[in-house]
Amino acid sequence: MSAWIRMIADEDADDTLQEVLNLARTPHGTVDNVMRVHSLRPSTMKGHVILYRAALHDDANTIPMWLQETISSYVSILNDCDYSLANHWKNAAHLIGDEARAARIVRALHDRDPAAVFEGAELALMRYAEKLTVNPGQMEEADVVALRDAGLDDGQILEANQIIGYFNYVNRLLNGLGVSTAGDVVGYYAKAEG
Repeated sequence: MSAWIRMIADEDADDTLQEVLNLARTPHGTVDNVMRVHSLRPSTMKGHVILYRAALHDDANTIPMWLQETISSYVSILNDCDYSLANHWKNAAHLIGDEARAARIVRALHDRDPAAVFEGAELALMRYAEKLTVNPGQMEEADVVALRDAGLDDGQILEANQIIGYFNYVNRLLNGLGVSTAGDVVGYYAKAEG
């Protein structure tokens, strides 16, 4: 466990916190620091778990999971959030399933040049993610129209918006409290397979 504030270990948790820690457990059976950092305020941990799962792991989402994870990674790159990038790029690369393609994609994202590897709806999503992350006050209806014109429906636009909004929230939470991956099992699929 590593952060700039105190985090409560499982063995020191009261019943209220223990209930929320159980909700936050990964498929690997652990509680990642991104959730444990809320241990002093279990209600925010509970809200965070629910928001995270609704934004990124809801069965109703229709944006492909590899692309959801890639959007998450791009927002994390733009926000210089090593924690989220470590976890979500590992997931994206696993889901992409092609090491060379994944390497090209992550290089383009670090270069802030998604047009080097994406086109159509995928590129439109990356441009939307960048603008909403870097210049949120400059968003306008034309940004949503561009997503529709690229073939995304309003439900998918909402999905992308929620993923981007969530990662802007969590990147600031992590960076602002100095949360690191120390002690975490990095990547959802590593956790599920580990």
